[in-house]
Amino acid sequence: MSTPVKLAVIYYSATGFSAQIAQEISDTADKEGVEVRLLKVPELAPEAAIAANDAWAAHAAAGAHIPVAGPTDIEWADAVIFGTPTRFGNVSSQLKHFIDTLGGLWAQGKLANKVYSGFVTTATAHGGQESTLLALYNSIHHFGGIVVSPGYTDPVKYVDGNPYGTSHTDGQGQNAVGEHTRNAARHQALRVIQLTAAFKAGLSG
Repeated sequence: MSTPVKLAVIYYSATGFSAQIAQEISDTADKEGVEVRLLKVPELAPEAAIAANDAWAAHAAAGAHIPVAGPTDIEWADAVIFGTPTRFGNVSSQLKHFIDTLGGLWAQGKLANKVYSGFVTTATAHGGQESTLLALYNSIHHFGGIVVSPGYTDPVKYVDGNPYGTSHTDGQGQNAVGEHTRNAARHQALRVIQLTAAFKAGLSG
């Protein structure tokens, strides 16, 4: 692309559903020639809690190779796509903790004028999907960032049904991430990339 985009895909995932969406977004960006960093946020739960849940323990082991995000990854990026499971209609404590570490960059104005977007997973239908993304975007407004949501800008969104960001209902761990979710994730990635490239070109023009 004429104006290269640097994208950070930063997520928290306990049992792997959010991780799969993050990987889909990362793979899509990579195919578009984007510089992409696929990153997880630090885990806050005690080892005993993780070990007591087979799915959680299995995903922790499977995702051990994914680098952990730090503030420098946000500073590096032109665009950031955050992903999280919902927790009582809100962002997971792990992702929120990471966002709360960005105060230094915020104070220097280094979070502003970047593109941000988000995706979410829940155990049940609805389950706080929209409220979680809206809560996430509250932080972006404080950053001075540019929220790029997918909206209903492609037919795949009428299947996915969430204009705020890609969302998946895992059915208490029973529902695999299907093609409609992957289509929505790919569309969201492309929209973020395209609008970030246009924004960068406009600023440098």
